[in-house]
Amino acid sequence: EVQLQASGGGLVQAGGSLRLSCAASGFIDDEYSIAWFRQAPGKEREGVAHLSLGDGDTYYPVSVKGRFTISSNNAKDTMYLQMDSLNPEDTAVYYCAADPRHLFGVNTVNPQFYEHWGQGTLVTVSS
Repeated sequence: EVQLQASGGGLVQAGGSLRLSCAASGFIDDEYSIAWFRQAPGKEREGVAHLSLGDGDTYYPVSVKGRFTISSNNAKDTMYLQMDSLNPEDTAVYYCAADPRHLFGVNTVNPQFYEHWGQGTLVTVSS
């Protein structure tokens, strides 16, 4: 069974950077889709980055494109979310997720399509 453990959250000033990590245990292969989501208080869970491990395709919504970068190490046991130029609107609990299917299009950032989830790590951006 795949288990995910997110870490790296914290408090950062606006304009700063953070790198989140997600350690994966269990079998993950090139068929997997991995993603990062976030959820701010009172808001729905929002996909902020997707990576297809097989072909390297990525997807970012407009709100974070050019500021966030998703990646994985070669062993596929750790995924990362590099977040730059952070602003207070990025404040949320961030979750890593993985699914054994190669997801396409809008499904890549739809939380309903992901089977495995990490526990979340809080990112707070001060103004």
